[in-house]
Amino acid sequence: MITKNQLQARALELQAKLVEIRRKIHQNPELSFCEFETAQLIETYLQEELGLKTQRLAKTGVIALIEGQNPASKVVGLRADMDALPIVEVEDGRPYRSQNEGVMHACGHDVHSTCLLGVATLLSERRQEFSGTVKLVFQPGEEKLPGGASLLIEEGVLENPKIDAMIGQHVMPRIHTGKTGFRPGLYMASTDEIYITVHGKGGHGAMPQYAIDPVLISAHLIVALQQIVSRKADPSVPSVLSFGKVQAMGATNVIPNKVELEGTFRTLNEEWRVEAHRQIESLAKGLVEGMGGKVDVRISKGYPFLHNHEDLTQDCQNDAREYLGEDQVEDLGIWMAAEDFSYYSQETPSCFYRLGTWTESKNTGFSVHHPSFDVDEDSLHVGAGLMAYMALKELERPKRS
Repeated sequence: MITKNQLQARALELQAKLVEIRRKIHQNPELSFCEFETAQLIETYLQEELGLKTQRLAKTGVIALIEGQNPASKVVGLRADMDALPIVEVEDGRPYRSQNEGVMHACGHDVHSTCLLGVATLLSERRQEFSGTVKLVFQPGEEKLPGGASLLIEEGVLENPKIDAMIGQHVMPRIHTGKTGFRPGLYMASTDEIYITVHGKGGHGAMPQYAIDPVLISAHLIVALQQIVSRKADPSVPSVLSFGKVQAMGATNVIPNKVELEGTFRTLNEEWRVEAHRQIESLAKGLVEGMGGKVDVRISKGYPFLHNHEDLTQDCQNDAREYLGEDQVEDLGIWMAAEDFSYYSQETPSCFYRLGTWTESKNTGFSVHHPSFDVDEDSLHVGAGLMAYMALKELERPKRS
């Protein structure tokens, strides 16, 4: 068995290399399902540096196996996403700022991919010292529906060989560097996009009696829809319904013909999710038509809720305490953001946890998806070493039901 101390020492030796890789990926971000250069960089490293065979799935997904002794005994999957966001990175003098203007690794996927390459290095060097197989999953398109995880699953990523447990890591700027966070059970929400168009009859703002005002109708509708969460949902089931875009295209004295609304619905219960969709459509139709307008409702179904397998996650949390220290592991609450890692969690025992990247003196506390987002790069060797350690520990355990 590879010891904790051996992994920690080797991971620290890799730190400079990990920083180099992370900065190269950060400087060359690519949007969802367009990660061609990133995939090539990953393939080249796995093939030329580590001598691993790679496979492409969903065009830009990269899969590789690290086989130890008795490789069929158990398979642990480790996932990292690769895509960036359509965000203009702040100009603050960082030498590794994005060179692809308008695209930025503002969610830490450059860190995830780098850490997994670090795991690949740590484990491929000592594959004779463990039993089982580690399947490396470099996944495209986490930030865009339908989600790269769903496409990889459709193309068989969980099979050949069958993954017995899946582990994923994500940066967290609210947790200090050197720490991690875990939550067994329900963790992250499903996410659906709501598109509503309220049709009325435009006219002069000074003569509303001749119009059917879709702005007024929309105002009533936004307020009324909140009762779906406040009065229709079980209070024990977290739910969120928010509208972030309202577009009327009228003027101070012009009542427009239509108003377009865009929002999101999130929850952690699939049955309630379906029922809430029905109620959104029903209430919108009834209210808008009752006020003289017409309405089109389209709900784009996104990722399911993310469920961390209780026993696997508890074991991984204990592994983190062993690797990092008892006081370096935090308990997380439910988070209403969404993640397409949830697709894996619906299919196989899975654990999705958080890697701390915040050091106040390094100004790395900005939220993900912020143009000033950055990470304390000291988290790289921590993330690589910890993930490798958890994979090794999980390979030693019996397969889970």
